[in-house]
Amino acid sequence: MNIYDSIKMADVMRTQGYEEWHQPEGADMIILNTCHIRERAAEKVYSELGRINKEKNKRKKNGEKMIVAVAGCVAQAEGEEIFRRAPYVDVVVGSQSYSSLPDLVGKVQRDSGHAINLELHDKKFDQLPEESKPQGASACLSIQEGCDKFCTFCVVPYTRGAEYSRNVPEIYREAIRLVAGGAKEITLLGQNVNAYHGELDGKTWNLGMLINHLAKIDGLERIRYSTSHPRDMHEELYEAHGLEPKLMPFLNLPVQSGSNKILSAMNRKHTRDEYFKIIERLRKSRPDMQFSSDFIIGFPGETEQDFADTLDLAKTVGFSQAYSFTYSPRPGTPGADMENQVPEEVKDERLQRFQALIREQQIAFNKSCDGMIMPVLFDREGRRDEQLIGKSPYMQSVHVMPGNEDIFGKIRHVKIVKTMPFSLAGELV
Repeated sequence: MNIYDSIKMADVMRTQGYEEWHQPEGADMIILNTCHIRERAAEKVYSELGRINKEKNKRKKNGEKMIVAVAGCVAQAEGEEIFRRAPYVDVVVGSQSYSSLPDLVGKVQRDSGHAINLELHDKKFDQLPEESKPQGASACLSIQEGCDKFCTFCVVPYTRGAEYSRNVPEIYREAIRLVAGGAKEITLLGQNVNAYHGELDGKTWNLGMLINHLAKIDGLERIRYSTSHPRDMHEELYEAHGLEPKLMPFLNLPVQSGSNKILSAMNRKHTRDEYFKIIERLRKSRPDMQFSSDFIIGFPGETEQDFADTLDLAKTVGFSQAYSFTYSPRPGTPGADMENQVPEEVKDERLQRFQALIREQQIAFNKSCDGMIMPVLFDREGRRDEQLIGKSPYMQSVHVMPGNEDIFGKIRHVKIVKTMPFSLAGELV
């Protein structure tokens, strides 16, 4: 979602005569778009700002100006505190207010002071310019924002606001523009994307209905969505996974813990057995379905038995990959004030054990792909000369040496000839 927001911020500033500049040196404005999901991510913002300030001072010595803006969720959460800790920052703009960037920049240029906007509202997408530079073969499209779940570890309801869904025609128009710009694959984005509830002709549409609608677009060959909540799975979405070939057989479905006690403390509103039933239903709809998930290790009150339940859940499901982190208290969330905080050394040791299991599962799944022929969307260059990297239907990185063939931005069938822990090597068929 931050990638999508960054693209839209570039669109907004392009209306003011700015063009993207891909390095700090020589830039007239730097926007640091931020995430606040973990404490370490927030602290990295201030470290990065220190480096940016060095470039700003260089330009100042040469009589040149540079505007520094902090956007996104750290901006939303920290607000005026950013000016106190980093007084050289000119603009602070929240996660739903970046359409106001031109006004904020104008204020700074006129008054030589600070400018800030942290308004949370549901008009964000209405205030953004429609036109955008093409994103390439694999594009992002934000359809839903905010969250009403209030998990006790999470800052999203406070930094992104209440759930809001864009209406169907608006999303469809943007999808058409992305495909016209070369997109073969679109990932539908939202904090709780499967809670989507947009409108068309007075009728409420869910995510399954939207996917079926977008799948009719000529030239769009792949659809993904991220990130989901187990509580928001619904009948039309199960059916879409079983019937719509453009919907990829890979899903990130965060569970966070395998312990019912910890899930309750997290206010997740689902149990491990309910999660198992969702996985079973999806695999019944599409037998080749693969899963990733998010896990928080060491949530307050987590015992060794609770952690063992998490290991058991991961073994039972069999994930092809997963994102896992130790619990990071976020100020203002209920979890930060809970008793029985788990010691850091215990969290770190459990995380290492958990990641070792996930690594084994990922390696095993990659090895199972050896010799397979699969469609791969090539969307980026590799590290080696003439090497290209693409995505398999299961979100694996696949690299090939295409020779003289022009396959960039295209989907080609590839035979997997070598498997690595985190990628596959193939030959064009």
